[in-house]
Amino acid sequence: MPEHDPPARRFPALIGWRLLALLYDFFPMLALWMLLSTAFTLGYTYLGDHPAQQNIAPFSALQWLLWLCCWLATGVYATNSWRRGGQTLGMRPWRLEVVAANGGEPTTRVLWQRYAMATLSLLAAGLGLWWAWVDREGLTWHDRASGTRLQRRPKSP
Repeated sequence: MPEHDPPARRFPALIGWRLLALLYDFFPMLALWMLLSTAFTLGYTYLGDHPAQQNIAPFSALQWLLWLCCWLATGVYATNSWRRGGQTLGMRPWRLEVVAANGGEPTTRVLWQRYAMATLSLLAAGLGLWWAWVDREGLTWHDRASGTRLQRRPKSP
């Protein structure tokens, strides 16, 4: 009779690990936002026939479109990373991964729900993240809303 290995034990992701992963992920996203901003500025200057010294007007439709593009690009990065192994670049050093509440792979729709709720959580001064301190299971708003969990992988032998 063959012996089966016991399932790997999973550990909850504490807020400190989550914040460190966010910090790590901020830098590649900043580079992506800079590339998008450069493309918008070049388009505004050369296609829009504006002087090179003129910036995109604050709170204009074009600036709102730029913000939307940055948000969508970040969402594509996050959801694709979660879909392909459960981790973004910032989550790898801390051995964090996103899984469905049942331990399986979450769907793309669920991952976009997680991303959207995480955005609202951060816009509310991080309240949805800090919620994990009072939640009985240590879950954030985006964990609960999407039916996903952020957990820590055990160390490899």
